[in-house]
Amino acid sequence: MRKLTDVILDQNPLVRSEETTVQEACAAMRDAQAGTVLVTDGNGRLAGIFTGRDAVGRVLAEGRPAATTALGEVMTRDPLTLKPEQTAIDALRLMWDGGFRHVPLVREGRIMGVVSRGDFKGLELGRHEDERDLWEHMR
Repeated sequence: MRKLTDVILDQNPLVRSEETTVQEACAAMRDAQAGTVLVTDGNGRLAGIFTGRDAVGRVLAEGRPAATTALGEVMTRDPLTLKPEQTAIDALRLMWDGGFRHVPLVREGRIMGVVSRGDFKGLELGRHEDERDLWEHMR
């Protein structure tokens, strides 16, 4: 089974501070064609995650000004994380169970990358779907 280190090989995730505005973060996401920004606290540790869904649901839909709203106000705080040594199936299970599409990868407090559901194809998705089907039949 593929390890997450294989998925994030040479990855340079978008990382911004809690003080970064939503507008700046969204521009960076657009430029990098990324769906998420990992948000750090004053010590450079992962504090939260901000996604396109957050931009729509917590900023635009609420009428907040993107130019002055800080990521720290609208991010998902303390997101669940995985270690890069874990498997693709571990990531898919966590995303499915949690109802989200992105998982930060952290080792000893250091941000290593981020994976999204779109990073996985073929065998991994098939195996995860088989597991879900099995659980559904066991209920």
